[in-house]
Amino acid sequence: MKQQSSSGDRQTILVVGGAGYIGSHMVQDLLHAGYKVVILDNLCRGHRELVPGGTFIEGDLGDAALLDQIFSRYSITAVMHFAALSLVAESVEKPLVYYRNNVSRTIELLDAMIRHRINYFIFSSTAAVYGEPVKVPISEDHPHAPANPYGATKLAVERLLADCAQSSRLKYIALRYFNAAGADASGKLGERHEPETHLIPLVLQVATGEREKIRVFGTDYPTPDGTCIRDYVHVSDLTQAHFLALKSLLKGGRSATYNLGNSKGYSVRDVIGIARRVTGHAIPEIVEGKRAGDPAVLIADSEKIRRELGWKPSYEDLETIIETAWKWHKQEAGR
Repeated sequence: MKQQSSSGDRQTILVVGGAGYIGSHMVQDLLHAGYKVVILDNLCRGHRELVPGGTFIEGDLGDAALLDQIFSRYSITAVMHFAALSLVAESVEKPLVYYRNNVSRTIELLDAMIRHRINYFIFSSTAAVYGEPVKVPISEDHPHAPANPYGATKLAVERLLADCAQSSRLKYIALRYFNAAGADASGKLGERHEPETHLIPLVLQVATGEREKIRVFGTDYPTPDGTCIRDYVHVSDLTQAHFLALKSLLKGGRSATYNLGNSKGYSVRDVIGIARRVTGHAIPEIVEGKRAGDPAVLIADSEKIRRELGWKPSYEDLETIIETAWKWHKQEAGR
């Protein structure tokens, strides 16, 4: 028997990958908004202790029998997908692992949704679908030329979603993140990756004493200070975009794809300098050679989601974003 919502109750959302960085923030915000939440996570990269509530189920999104149980038991209104593997270098070394998890298992999830007539899907995609930019800022109609298997798997799922929307009642919104950053303002949730590959947490781990130096890969890019420029978007602004996407679909809005970024660029040295101010730590650096496939500049054109869904980031200043991350990382270093 499905658990039926009583009159006035909010919808139940299935959050796949809800024990990860962005997924756990999404679970918290859904619960605060009054939604019921079911979390499915196999904990291969997530952390059970970071799940802030809801009904937690340890399992894999590719387990068809488990998905049938979940969709039969709970009155799921929509699914939010945060369960992709996302390390670029690892995807180059292990492409089959990435295609199996990011594409094949998502096919099982979509198949189960269609069987159970669950029609709303919100997908965490990535700016990696664009590859080396031919123009900046990058809009949604920029050519797709992913430079690694990670980006290729995300693009494959986007194409799969478009095909499923043509052949079924499925409606979806794909949100292409640029550089997710920051932490919940309360300090209860934040970014924990093992291994860590994102610049801001790596810089802050120097300030906490977990690392000796920050490595700067290349200082001769065609940018003002010679280091790569990226667009950082706060994790809570990402979850806000998911709320707007959910609201749009439930009101009969069309399937769509949107960029999520602040449309502002900060260099590696900008990030280090701001982190020095925020933490009061010297944060020594060491310069190394360029990494293959690192574009000089990646900045989002996010006008489409601002115009169509009314998205307005609350954390547009990088110093504020880093302050929220620093609050979390100080706690993490002492745990």
